[in-house]
Amino acid sequence: MKHVKQIRILPIVLLCILAGFIALQFFNAPIEQRPVTGPMKNVPKEVTQVLERSCYDCHSNAQNLTFLDKLAPISWIVNKDIRRAREVMNFSEWDKLSEAEQKGKFYAIFNMVRAEKMPLPSYAMTHPGAKLSQKEIEIIKQFALSLSKKDSFIPAHSSAVEAGPKVEPLPTAVQAVVPVSPNGISYNADFKNWKVIGMSTLIDNSIRVIYGNDIAVKAIQEENIHPWPDGSAVAKVVFKQTKKVNGEIVPGDFVNMQYMVKDGKEYTETEGWGFAKFNGQELKPTGKTALFAQQSCISCHRQLAESTGYLFNVPPKVNSRKLIEQYLKTAQNEKSPIHTSIQ
Repeated sequence: MKHVKQIRILPIVLLCILAGFIALQFFNAPIEQRPVTGPMKNVPKEVTQVLERSCYDCHSNAQNLTFLDKLAPISWIVNKDIRRAREVMNFSEWDKLSEAEQKGKFYAIFNMVRAEKMPLPSYAMTHPGAKLSQKEIEIIKQFALSLSKKDSFIPAHSSAVEAGPKVEPLPTAVQAVVPVSPNGISYNADFKNWKVIGMSTLIDNSIRVIYGNDIAVKAIQEENIHPWPDGSAVAKVVFKQTKKVNGEIVPGDFVNMQYMVKDGKEYTETEGWGFAKFNGQELKPTGKTALFAQQSCISCHRQLAESTGYLFNVPPKVNSRKLIEQYLKTAQNEKSPIHTSIQ
């Protein structure tokens, strides 16, 4: 008798599920449709074809969604992903970006593709046609590398280079007014007194020196980075590469300073990290509004640095003290070009 009751209840349960699914569709708002105002230009056709097939459904105004993508509750997730993707990078509004920003976006694409973080694994699972082959990854890679070659950050040998790396100190007038990022983070010149916790290079032919304050250094030594303690601060200083006559690559002209400060209550939309970037000799802040970190910075950090608390270039605990001492020694050897250019 109990078994018979279960059989009778099953159709009722299925009807309730169906009714609930149908009811959800009344709360299903379609993704906002936008015009294509500024498509990419001066990009090889083979690169565009790869991006159109694998990226445009999220990172453009030209979606080609499947029937399932449009059904709630799946559509809620899809629409959220598309809105976030458009904020980070929109190939249909490419003309809104400066040439430098466009180049930076392609560097980000290269890093995401190389790390197999894009397309998103969840998206690729339901859209197998979006997966990139090794040949297509190589196409993206070669185009990104071609952009970095145009930067020409390493000057040819000359008498000036032989005499030592050229350094352009920041104007004194800039030092009188502390630049402030749109989200309220101020340029902090004290970072030069912090410990060096890392050094790196990028395909744009730059050298990056990473400084950490006492709280960040302690967190690294104690492996307390999940999450990083509030008050942790990291400054990444970017220089053009300069080649000495003996072939040694050293920091040259100052490019920008990238700053991260941890405050879990203040920066809830960006994993507890506040971001700022100050560019060129005049230390011009990046971003027009406080949303720039949500629209650009955190996307790469979420995809590529989640395992280290959303921070790149973290030395491992076992070598922290040794690495820090080595980095400090390296920095002291090049103290003049590094510190003079960021006074």
